[in-house]
Amino acid sequence: MKRIILAAVLIIVITQSFAIAEPGKLSGAIGVDYTTKYIWRGFDVYNDKSAIHPFIDLEFGDSGFGINLTAHRANSSGHENSERWDYNLYYRNAAFAGERYQINYMFDYVYYNYPDMSSHTTKSIDLQEINGVFSFPQILGVKGLVPTYVLVKLWPSNSGTVVGANSPSGGTASGWAHIFMLDYGMPITCPVTNEERTLNLHTEFVYNDGVGPNGANVDHDWSNVVVGLSTDLKLAENLVFTPGIYHQIIMDKSVNPDKDETWASLKVAYKF
Repeated sequence: MKRIILAAVLIIVITQSFAIAEPGKLSGAIGVDYTTKYIWRGFDVYNDKSAIHPFIDLEFGDSGFGINLTAHRANSSGHENSERWDYNLYYRNAAFAGERYQINYMFDYVYYNYPDMSSHTTKSIDLQEINGVFSFPQILGVKGLVPTYVLVKLWPSNSGTVVGANSPSGGTASGWAHIFMLDYGMPITCPVTNEERTLNLHTEFVYNDGVGPNGANVDHDWSNVVVGLSTDLKLAENLVFTPGIYHQIIMDKSVNPDKDETWASLKVAYKF
């Protein structure tokens, strides 16, 4: 029944978005991201194994509405039950445009579906989430330097499951997370091609308020810090290759018992 409801919501949102969007204004991207590890909010999802993440993103003109479908799959066996599909419905806009206190915001609903785990049994690990993303591109007075705050509310799709009330560890996927990010688009000149491009520097701090997406018993504490850099390389018209490298500093062993981790990302996207 929950999947039927989700499908109905998707159909309604897509239909309404097409109605709002001007003809010929549909835009988006389709592509795939390869990561040497899949680190998600501090959690090492596939235990140091590489993964692929195909995705499609559609935005409906100037309506602010969009949908995104992203899959996550390990490149090695033994993680079949951890394959995940993320279904996103979002709305983005801005307030006080051009002012020092301009706010770019996005509200997002996500359904995390694990297709190999039934949604109708106590073994289900499906999750749902709502989040709000608030960026302030002018507040610091430095071009390209943007602070962002993300508020996350996550909960199990079925409460009496291994990621909910029946978690063997006593943890739960239900709770809040707070993510504080700082991004800087630094203009550089490529030493090989002499082309002008932007080097994207990223930093984020995560406060996990007791959320264990896998049913783990997680502390209410600062969990991890991530730093990274990436850049966009134009391969052809509308085809972009984005290599990136990231390093995570673990602050709470209940989220990730491993040592600090480093991984790379290789993403190719066709934008239209």
